[in-house]
Amino acid sequence: MLSGALALQVTGATAAALTPTLAEVDAMARAAGNRRDVAEQIGASVFATRWPAEVSQISANSLDGHLVVGIRLWGVKFHQPLTRTQFVSEAVDIVERAFAAARGVEEIDLWASVPIGVTKGEIVSGDLAKPTSRTVFSLSARRGEAAASLQARLEVPSEGVFWDEQWAREAFKAPE
Repeated sequence: MLSGALALQVTGATAAALTPTLAEVDAMARAAGNRRDVAEQIGASVFATRWPAEVSQISANSLDGHLVVGIRLWGVKFHQPLTRTQFVSEAVDIVERAFAAARGVEEIDLWASVPIGVTKGEIVSGDLAKPTSRTVFSLSARRGEAAASLQARLEVPSEGVFWDEQWAREAFKAPE
């Protein structure tokens, strides 16, 4: 009888180990690039948190021995009201988590996009495609940059950082 119970426990443990977490499922579904394995590895860590500004895609690309990651956020329909300061903190946290999850990554480019309305019948794919989104925030971070330095670069626009100020005025309605 004991061996039967032990077999069920082992079988049950094996089945549980094979069931992916929601973060792993999101990581697989939202990974892109020629190093999807790295994108999924980072995604498993990043998607373990429900961020106020939704992470929509993580891409990882390697070229000539350089590994660069792109992380896209949606700049609309935040899960909760955000201040600009809270958005900056989220961006820094995501970048730090991504670097920690994949040691070989040299650079992370993080950006926020908002949808652009298109009319019925407009071409949205192929050579004649009209854009369907626009970038309203972007940040490039290199491995080894301290979180405090990254935070300071985000708070005062500087090299490697872009803010669409109109978007920022409208998006961050929560008081500072």
